[in-house]
Amino acid sequence: MSAAAAPGPLLIDVEGKSLTDDDCRLLADPAVGGAILFTRNYTDRRQLGALTAAMRAVRPNLLIVADYEGGRVQRFRDGFTPIPPMRALGRAYLEDPEAARAAARELAWLAASELRSAGVDMPLAPVADLDYGVSDVIGSRALAETADAVADLAAIYARGLAEAGSAATAKHFPGHGYVAADSHAELPVDDRPRGELERDWAPFAALIDQGIASVMMAHVRFTAVDERPASLSSRWIDGILRGELGFDGCVFCDDLSMGGAAALGDYAQRTRGALAAGCDYLPVCNDREAALVARRIVADGAPDAGRERRAALGDRLDRSRRHAEPDPAESDPGRLRAAREIAAQLMSAA
Repeated sequence: MSAAAAPGPLLIDVEGKSLTDDDCRLLADPAVGGAILFTRNYTDRRQLGALTAAMRAVRPNLLIVADYEGGRVQRFRDGFTPIPPMRALGRAYLEDPEAARAAARELAWLAASELRSAGVDMPLAPVADLDYGVSDVIGSRALAETADAVADLAAIYARGLAEAGSAATAKHFPGHGYVAADSHAELPVDDRPRGELERDWAPFAALIDQGIASVMMAHVRFTAVDERPASLSSRWIDGILRGELGFDGCVFCDDLSMGGAAALGDYAQRTRGALAAGCDYLPVCNDREAALVARRIVADGAPDAGRERRAALGDRLDRSRRHAEPDPAESDPGRLRAAREIAAQLMSAA
């Protein structure tokens, strides 16, 4: 995919289980590059496949994603294998690291295979936040308490996603696990000195060294680095993530409709701020008017440096798909059955 053909920076949602005329107009807009699907968009796998096919008929190079981590964050249920919360992998890791690594790889392969069969490119996973036991919004979504365990399991999880023709998105950089406040509703503040923050971003640094495809930013303000939330901060994105850690993949802002982003102002200000900070994909979810405001800001020429990185992510997904089995139910039923057994065992222990 050439840079000129690259999708725009907005990641938007659609209204329901089939496309409306308004959905089609927005998906076709050059400012839009991706779509995120929610539970309201799902009835069954056949319907989901028809929806994603219709979306690509409007926009062939559209990136289609879903929050699909396992546990309470799994948007599609009936017809999909229940994926256990990632904490289950961390607990298994304490008893048998090798078995937990193998399970992480198979769970990722399973989740991505089932999503891909319905036309979804990527689950926005894994969570690489540390579990400090204080954040209800992260909680069982976190893999483990220690940076080494999180880095190890997340790297294996990313490998499993790639084997199924998908790619990983580590979230929420530089770490959301230490703060109790929920960034969906408000802006959490972490006042620790920078030296302590480095423990939280250590798993992200390890994943970057192994070539992870994308990273999602945290709507958290870290006062030792910047008064702006990390998701809207060039000090964090260009200075630390790209400059110090050497990340050259795609940066996803967290949803601009969340309370944690409201600290920067209205949707026009948030959109400009996220682009100026260096975000490549800007989710604007569950608020169509906000998405239209963001579209206008992009169309009016707000600086957007992420075009080549978005194209590179599309190329990476294309390469992964070429090396993955198109339908594991037919091509590798034994692996599919074994992966589902692992998921069931971990789910019962969660």
